[in-house]
Amino acid sequence: MKSKLIGLGLASMVGAASVSAAELEVTVTNVTRGTIFTPILVVSHSSGLDLFEPGQPAGDELSALAEGGDTGPLAEKLAEDSRFVDSASSGGLLLPGESVTVKVDAPSRRSRVSLAAMMLPTNDGFIALNGVDTPMLNRTLTYHANGYDAGSEPNDELCANIPGGGGCEGEGGSPGVGGEGHVHVHNGIHGSGDLSPAAYDWKNPVAHISIKKVK
Repeated sequence: MKSKLIGLGLASMVGAASVSAAELEVTVTNVTRGTIFTPILVVSHSSGLDLFEPGQPAGDELSALAEGGDTGPLAEKLAEDSRFVDSASSGGLLLPGESVTVKVDAPSRRSRVSLAAMMLPTNDGFIALNGVDTPMLNRTLTYHANGYDAGSEPNDELCANIPGGGGCEGEGGSPGVGGEGHVHVHNGIHGSGDLSPAAYDWKNPVAHISIKKVK
């Protein structure tokens, strides 16, 4: 059974094993013309903790985020890793042209940031940064995020298989259905189902992201 889009109100999760000496402000701007981002999971951690590896299968937790917008399973899995520091969710949908800032704790040195959110309307598209560097105190680093395909669900572009919030009112989460089988850069919307490329296609990058260390 597919599960409805969930995770719109997830609270911050803090790694029990870390006491942080800095705070990061992560600002995400949606630069698409018609794509909506589900709640954005932002994670601070040390090096070596990756959300995914391009060309390899997405884990079940990343698939849940990419197909249904549910950040909970991925946040919980990452929190079990000793390299995890902190995580927080933006808590709402991010429309084209809008920005949102998420704050997470981080070590004063050698910290990394990852983030991910589903793209609506897609079958299993998501935005991501995967273990990028963080700046020095009171400095800002800027990144550009591409749209990725989890490869866990076929890109049939049918609204019945795409959760609500982006022009469709279907369901997300398709365990066992199968897709391309590996994470890769998304090919966009091609009009093979219910979605109009004129309204929903994009060109990478899909998001601009600034990271500032404030204390």
